[in-house]
Amino acid sequence: MFTATHPLHRLRSVMPTRLTGRVVSISGTTLTVAGFPAPFGAVVHVERDGQSPIPGEVIGFDQQHTLVYPLDTLTGVRTGTRVRLVRTQRTMAVGEELLGRVINGHAQAIDSRDAPTLPYRVLLDATPPSALERPPVDRYWRTGIRAIDGLLTCGEGQRIGIFAGSGVGKSVTLGMMAQQSSADINVIALIGERGREVNHFLTTQLGAEALRRSVVIVSTSDEPALLRVGAALVATTVAEYFRDQGKHVLLLMDSLTRLANAQREVGMARGELATTRGYPPSVFATLSRLIERGGTSANGTISAVYTVLVENDDIHDPIGDAVMGYLDGHIVLSRHLADRGHYPAIDVLASKSRLMNELVTAQHRVAAQRLRQAIALLRDNDDLIALGAYRRGADSRLDRAVDLRDELMRFLQQTNDLSCAIDSLQQVIHLASLLE
Repeated sequence: MFTATHPLHRLRSVMPTRLTGRVVSISGTTLTVAGFPAPFGAVVHVERDGQSPIPGEVIGFDQQHTLVYPLDTLTGVRTGTRVRLVRTQRTMAVGEELLGRVINGHAQAIDSRDAPTLPYRVLLDATPPSALERPPVDRYWRTGIRAIDGLLTCGEGQRIGIFAGSGVGKSVTLGMMAQQSSADINVIALIGERGREVNHFLTTQLGAEALRRSVVIVSTSDEPALLRVGAALVATTVAEYFRDQGKHVLLLMDSLTRLANAQREVGMARGELATTRGYPPSVFATLSRLIERGGTSANGTISAVYTVLVENDDIHDPIGDAVMGYLDGHIVLSRHLADRGHYPAIDVLASKSRLMNELVTAQHRVAAQRLRQAIALLRDNDDLIALGAYRRGADSRLDRAVDLRDELMRFLQQTNDLSCAIDSLQQVIHLASLLE
């Protein structure tokens, strides 16, 4: 727990020592170090002659040798280069001044402003809250996106995934949530993103007003795999800090797929065998532990939204299948809808909020089910309607759905600058009444 009475939280347990070792070989991006019994996860410096040291992390062991993964290029490293222990575990500084800032996987500010003053230091690999200490998710969370709020209602502390192929609108959907959500604070992680798109997201999809109540963590695709994994840990740690201050935090992470690929690189570097379609076991252990750190605690809540970049628009690839089992719901973005200009391209019928029935009234639940049935009827008969072969009178339910089609589509579509001013729950009830 983070409290004002503990400004050096856990710092004493991770003070550096004088332990050193020597590089004996390099395999790919992994250093083999002799005479260096540092613990797993320790932070080290690889000291080069006449150049700044390279930060790294202990990722495993090979008999009597220690395996170190560098967090920068290995230029200047040779046999015999000294490796020095800096800290036995990875930590970062946190505090209120992180708000409005952009930081990297090292938890360092990269937004051309002075370094923030952060009074607390915490471990990156924290333990998730105990299952028995978690309060239930029982409070409605407004995402600001009508299709989600009305038909896929979520709660404060719920963890959901956005599953989509590339170019279907994941980043735009995240930006809409960051701008319009009812959360107190946004923590946004851009992992493995193209550098060109980072500024575009910050200026266009997030905006200056939402940035002021946000912390953005960036690790681009050209950075070392361990740094991309670290960015996910940094984002989760920041979210935990604000949760323990009693805040409702919205954690947006784009994407778990790129995180999984980065962890696969790290796993392969330490000699793990790929067991599930090219992924070693550490990938799934990392994902499950990271997701479990979100959710509710005795002090506050983290509502987490993780994007999953699915291969060939198949949400049941290895990462998609695994993540879906860890989450409390999933939202599927459809390329078919996006190609038609339907944004956000949420496939309501393929999506599900596992906690919706516990969060809404019986009236809303029945109304949402009625709208989903109308959407299904319209989809099943889409070809007939498009060809003009549909004839009224054969199915009264379909007749009512066709009459309501335009109004229903207006409800499901929303521009990224449109605030959801009208209560989506009441809109669902109103639309459902027109189907009676």
